[in-house]
Amino acid sequence: MKKNLPRFGTLSWIITISTIIFFCCSSIRHALFHSSAFDLGIFDQSIYLISQGKEPICSFIGFHILGDHAAWILYPLSLLYKIYPDVHWLFAVQAVALALGALPIWHLARQAALKAASAQAIAVAYLLYPLVFNLNLFDFHPEVMALPALLAAVLAARLGKIWWFTGAILWILGCKAVLALTVAAMGLWLLVFENQRLYGAIALLAGIAWFLIATQLIIPLFSGSEAAAVGRYAYLGSSVLEIAQNLLLKPWLVLEKVFSLETLEYLVLLILPIIWGVSPQHLTPLVAAIPSLVINILSESPAQRNLVHQYSLPVLPFLLLAVIASLAAGKGWLPRVSEKRCGGKNERTGRGGDKQTRRIEIPHKISFTRLPNRRWIILWSLITFLALGKYGYFWSIYLNSLDTWQATREALVQIQTSGSVLTAPQIAPHLTHRQVVKLAIAGSECANLDEFEYILLNLPHPGFGSTPEVVVSLLARIKNTPEFQLSYQRDDIYLFTRGNQTLQSQL
Repeated sequence: MKKNLPRFGTLSWIITISTIIFFCCSSIRHALFHSSAFDLGIFDQSIYLISQGKEPICSFIGFHILGDHAAWILYPLSLLYKIYPDVHWLFAVQAVALALGALPIWHLARQAALKAASAQAIAVAYLLYPLVFNLNLFDFHPEVMALPALLAAVLAARLGKIWWFTGAILWILGCKAVLALTVAAMGLWLLVFENQRLYGAIALLAGIAWFLIATQLIIPLFSGSEAAAVGRYAYLGSSVLEIAQNLLLKPWLVLEKVFSLETLEYLVLLILPIIWGVSPQHLTPLVAAIPSLVINILSESPAQRNLVHQYSLPVLPFLLLAVIASLAAGKGWLPRVSEKRCGGKNERTGRGGDKQTRRIEIPHKISFTRLPNRRWIILWSLITFLALGKYGYFWSIYLNSLDTWQATREALVQIQTSGSVLTAPQIAPHLTHRQVVKLAIAGSECANLDEFEYILLNLPHPGFGSTPEVVVSLLARIKNTPEFQLSYQRDDIYLFTRGNQTLQSQL
């Protein structure tokens, strides 16, 4: 046991450094005005309103936040905003959750009888998995908090810790309604393949029950309609139950999606970073990933089939469990230099009396071993991270709007009250600690300007869902509205303030 402590200490440093890197990256992206109302603004505003004792009606989606994904985990998360309301809490929580996933991975690998060095290498491979870094950059999503909990639930089941397991399951279910399907599938895997009947039954029943409660009761009650993502499966039906029915009764509707180059590309992207540890004989943990894979493959949104967005997150824990099982069984393909050096041999060259003898050394043989090799694991993980990680955004896309950065910051300082705001999507997350923030996007040209006290527009960079033409149209309307006064203008950044707000700020 004592021999493992230094390794665990090293892992602790790795987790700490990863947390700092993740937090700094997401904070810098936000500071450069590249976070967005969808989804950071949605969660920041909702959590802020909860912390203030107000009903969390998100102005971006127009209904109660529980009507979005039934993520009740936002309520305990709001306690952080009671200490001090700041969006950086969300970046910190997300960074900690992503980095902390390495800890149960290490324990699961050690439990599978892998050496400490190999367990540490797998944990590093997880942290270098491109989805982990890329997802951290993409705003904030509460389901990220479920990632270490999924791994912890498996560890608890294998250790026979019923209360830890139950707590982890409840935590996962609170992060997002659709994760209930992952929990149910995990229960089936534990029940059938892990021989964990009690734990499997708990997860299976809890997952099915919460999915039905969330999708058929909570979400319709708080939103007034079906789950928002249902629209991505319109070819299968207009409701969750209709989609499920057609999947069973009309399987031919999905065959074209399943057997396509796009699906093949998606699966290759998922497996490529950990292909060194995949073997067909040890893929049973992926049973728990089937719901997420099916949902992503059948969706009409390409965003669900990449390593940038959050949709593939529930697949990752079970990919790593498959890798651990494979390596523990001595499978997987990892190149390694043989420790034994082959001897040389003598060879005679030349003709007749000119023949000479020379010594030929045979180089080390390269073999493919079925034993985990730490260096190759980390090297391959680093290569795939460099190939698929979006770190390059920091010196490309994220610098595209530097020409208006200072002006935008100065304009934000001018907004000194919690009055309602109409603004660009990338500016909105900086103004969400108020009850009403709406977006100057396509369709807002005819918005009722009377409901706003501030209008902040960015003409050079209008934001996702908008165009310069939309901004020009709004500017023309606002300039013809006497109630609004131009209180700030620089580098085509325009801040209009309703007359009484200008007077209040002067007082």
